Amino acid sequence: MNASRISLATATLATVGLAATAIAQDWTAQAIAPVTNPIFFESPLAQSEVRPIFMHHRLDSGFVGGGSVNVYAVQLRYAVNDRFAIIATKDGFIETDTPGIGNRDGWGDIAAGVKYAIYKNDEKQTVVTPGLTVTLPTGSSEVFQGDGSGVINAFVSATKGWDNLHLTGNLGVQVPFDGDKDNSNLHYSVMLDYYTSKWFIPFVAFNAFTTLSDGAGLGINSEGFDLINFGSSAASGTTQGAIGFGFRSRLIENLDLGFAYEVGVIDDGDDIYKDRFTVDLVWRF
Repeated sequence: MNASRISLATATLATVGLAATAIAQDWTAQAIAPVTNPIFFESPLAQSEVRPIFMHHRLDSGFVGGGSVNVYAVQLRYAVNDRFAIIATKDGFIETDTPGIGNRDGWGDIAAGVKYAIYKNDEKQTVVTPGLTVTLPTGSSEVFQGDGSGVINAFVSATKGWDNLHLTGNLGVQVPFDGDKDNSNLHYSVMLDYYTSKWFIPFVAFNAFTTLSDGAGLGINSEGFDLINFGSSAASGTTQGAIGFGFRSRLIENLDLGFAYEVGVIDDGDDIYKDRFTVDLVWRF
């Protein structure tokens, strides 16, 4: 009798242990990639994916009279294994419509690099991933691209999960190859999301950029946030920030739809951030 009870208890504990291990290993299936600040807010997860993005950014009226910027882009990521990935984070086509700058369009610069998860603990639902990207000045000067000699972006991203709740953060620094031409910037982002169901995964996010050094460009005390490095000659020490809300929806197992609305909340200079709408798709393969 005692032996039977012991055997039953042992089998029950083993089943519970296997179930807990399966849940721990699958926690990343409920974690989502950031929607806001897509160029610099990199997920710490190594996943193979194609990510088309559309952004509609409205400028504050205090910056060149207001107006808007549209961006059409596609990001690519290839996971060599569950820790190491090759990433292409910036490209695409840019359209501007502003009273001060006028109607312009052209191609954006190209940025690519790598990331590697130095700490990955499924039981603790935690991943920490440093990475490095290089932006090449291949874009059109009509939309303030193709300037300088390129920029290095060194960053670290991390995610901590508590079952359906996830906290993701990113901290990085941009350092230009030609410091006399472009600005150096510190960027930092955080996102809190909750997996209510596969159809609706809401999140709140905050993104900010602090300019560390002046370049030799426009004499404005503001930088181009995530999309443009103006090389401003009067922006050192200024900070710009935006808070965003949105959701992801898992349309099918390997396809996510994302939507975000952001509004500028830190105006430490010539503010270029009135608000922004971002829509993307993440197809994992």
